[in-house]
Amino acid sequence: MNTTNDKAARQPKPLTELTLLNRFLFNEVMEQPENLRVLLEIILGKEILLKYLPETERETRTSPIHRFIKLDVWAMDEEDTVYDAEVQQKNTQNLPKRSRYYQGMIDSKLLKPGVVDFNELNDIFIIIITPFDLFGQDRYLYTFQMQCEEVPGLHLQDGAARIFINTHGKNPEDISDDLLELLHLIEHTNDHDTTYHNKNLQKMSERVREIQNNAEVSAKYMQAWEERVLDRQEAREEGRKQLLSELIQKKLEKGLTMDQIADALEIDASRVKELIREMETSG
Repeated sequence: MNTTNDKAARQPKPLTELTLLNRFLFNEVMEQPENLRVLLEIILGKEILLKYLPETERETRTSPIHRFIKLDVWAMDEEDTVYDAEVQQKNTQNLPKRSRYYQGMIDSKLLKPGVVDFNELNDIFIIIITPFDLFGQDRYLYTFQMQCEEVPGLHLQDGAARIFINTHGKNPEDISDDLLELLHLIEHTNDHDTTYHNKNLQKMSERVREIQNNAEVSAKYMQAWEERVLDRQEAREEGRKQLLSELIQKKLEKGLTMDQIADALEIDASRVKELIREMETSG
């Protein structure tokens, strides 16, 4: 048994080796308004003046019993347009519907109580940056807005757009040089030999390096990693507990005694008693 490799696998990658496709580093960098402004302006091709400071890991829910979401980076500009920028390293096979859910959750918070005119709903851009081609068309950029299937060119004009960015696109002639440089910076963040023609991206690259070498950010990164590990362990333990409770319930229904259940499941009788007590309390 190779315990050395197992231990190494449990250790996080050093902060200095992360790229901007890593959610933690992306959030840390985009918390600085200038960095987010540059990213949004290059992707959308328009000037943007942010109204508020960007918010990272913004938690949004409609009620305590419904699933909540954490937005990577949320921002609003001077025209009250809302932006949600996300990075996703792995293809979870659910990004289109996840983006739809995100849009719905964000929309649900935009109109104040008492507002009756839905035209007051803010415009919204959801931007998801990935290192894979979600749609298999070899494009860097996929922009989706509602339009009529029966009448080509007839757009719904509901003010919502979802943009999926593939850093591995193969159509550089269709996007700006600035966007090409931005995507290189996002995926090859630690390629310090690169000099960016876009001065704003050069500054962003330097800011990224400063963040990666910041002791406080490094400590925050380790703490966040440890919290995620604990969350996963708690989730696994909760799953085991739930399975054990279900097995105990089935054996109780078969008329087995507490000692018989303990023997069958190869656990201590006190543990069986504890779980039965919890089941009775919750039931």
